[in-house]
Amino acid sequence: MTRLPLRDSLMRDAEASGALALGDLPEWDLTDLYPSPDAPELSRDLERLEKACASFAADYEGKLAGLTPAEMLDCIRRYEEIDLIAGRIMSYAGLRYYQNTTDAARAKTLGDLQAKITDMTTPLVFFSLEFNRIPEDVYQATFGAKDGPARYKPVFDRMRAMRPYQLSDELEKFLHDNSVVGAAAWNRLFDETTASLTFDVDGEELGLEATLNLLTDHDRSRREAGAKALAKVFGDNVKLFSRIHNTLAKEKAIEDKWRKMPTPQTARHLSNHVEPEVVQALRDAVVAAYPRLSHRYYRLKARWLGLDKLQVWDRNAPLPQENPRLVGWDEARQTVLDAYAGFDPELAELAQPFFEKGWIDAGVKPGKSPGAFAHPTVTDAHPYVLLNYLGKPRDVMTLAHELGHGVHQRLAAGQGELLSSTPLTLAETASVFGEMLTFRALLAKTTDPAQRKALLAGKVEDMINTVVRQIAFYDFECRLHAARAEGELTPDDINAIWMSVQHESLGDAFEFMPGYESFWTYVPHFVHSPFYVYAYAFGDGLVNALYAAYEAQPEGFQAKYFDMLRAGGSKHHSELLAPFGLDAADPAFWDKGLSMIEGFIDELEAMEA
Repeated sequence: MTRLPLRDSLMRDAEASGALALGDLPEWDLTDLYPSPDAPELSRDLERLEKACASFAADYEGKLAGLTPAEMLDCIRRYEEIDLIAGRIMSYAGLRYYQNTTDAARAKTLGDLQAKITDMTTPLVFFSLEFNRIPEDVYQATFGAKDGPARYKPVFDRMRAMRPYQLSDELEKFLHDNSVVGAAAWNRLFDETTASLTFDVDGEELGLEATLNLLTDHDRSRREAGAKALAKVFGDNVKLFSRIHNTLAKEKAIEDKWRKMPTPQTARHLSNHVEPEVVQALRDAVVAAYPRLSHRYYRLKARWLGLDKLQVWDRNAPLPQENPRLVGWDEARQTVLDAYAGFDPELAELAQPFFEKGWIDAGVKPGKSPGAFAHPTVTDAHPYVLLNYLGKPRDVMTLAHELGHGVHQRLAAGQGELLSSTPLTLAETASVFGEMLTFRALLAKTTDPAQRKALLAGKVEDMINTVVRQIAFYDFECRLHAARAEGELTPDDINAIWMSVQHESLGDAFEFMPGYESFWTYVPHFVHSPFYVYAYAFGDGLVNALYAAYEAQPEGFQAKYFDMLRAGGSKHHSELLAPFGLDAADPAFWDKGLSMIEGFIDELEAMEA
């Protein structure tokens, strides 16, 4: 899953210290997908895909309701094979593009393949539409039969949840065909724009990634210079970003209206297989906790930094006693693998190939996509992890996070292409758990009080970024879409919404510099995955509760944990949490998770006494 570039590393630091200090940073070997963009294997798969789509439509269109259970199983397996071929092609094209989004040839390859696959798969649009018209008694009988597709039922239960919002076949095909010049085109414009932005910091020209990471520099003047450079460039481009958000929000509103979606968030909740009331309980619990979490912590941090008020460039500042150091790649690798092995050797064994087989692209390079993610590709291949690693201690946590995703994706692959994909609410579980394991291992080895304080404070800040900040982002999106429903939004309108949630979530410890109002512009999730961000808070709260269960009763926990990861998308979150005695529908569940963050802040306050 994609991760916000909140804590990525600073190119300038690595250059100053010498790139050799990091060691050999791995690059992707994409040949497990295809040898090259002009490889005959890729051409053959395109031909296979076109034939498979055409024959699937010819064999099944208009006939789904009359299929026997065995015939339905065969139909679904053929559909799954089409998904595999298309997924492999687009994974390859997408990963090559993310390695260098400013390379015109890579962008063209991605765009051309996207268009071809959209055309090829248009005949398949009938499938979900017709499937959802199968009478309920026929559906239950077909999927309940011994020789039928019973194991696939969770996938199709989720598909049938869309029945009330389904359009006519003609409109669905139009939306499918139009997608490449709709949201997908605006997404590409956003990606290419952000990748090409440059920032003048004291006469030095930096990209977005490096400039954002100045915000974690030990030198306060460098942090300030970075923040002001970001503000200037974001402000200069705010009209373009405003146009992108206006267009995408309106496009979504139009589609939601036609589908009769009750809220802009409904589609996300359906795709996540999570009830709106569960998300609301999470949101309300976090917002209610702002004063005792972020507000309290940032007042504490202002005292540590000797400031009456924090500026935005102090939010992610290191503590004064925190020793700046570069963590080499080999050390980062060993730290994470040891932490994983301390939980269970199998976890480390699952992570090992990422380092040895070209499954990680770690270095910062011109044009490379910012941030970090783990892409599952397809279940008959393996995941790939993208990092922008330049040696800051918190980059080790990012490595632990993305490897958690990768391990989860490897384990879930056994479910097959249709059932392996985990709903976003649970997709962050293994990643955040991997971070927690790494943090706890580092904390256990830290005896120096100043370093322990720095480590604890860093974890609290990461948790605030994951929980408080992401719920604030979710509120920002909710308010933006509600305001867009009333008419076109000016940049000032969007800026005002952004600042309202920043004041609420960060509290009175902050003084907000002029220009901070446009910092919404660079957040990719608002563009690529509307309302995605609550999944981070969901995942963090869930992991905090899971880790508490692990500490309380470690016996047998590992087996239950691996079973949960192997389940992929084959079970609802309530089924997956039941073996641990947890229930996300209980409002008190979220308070348990938030209490772990509160406990860390209590410990930090006690150090002041």
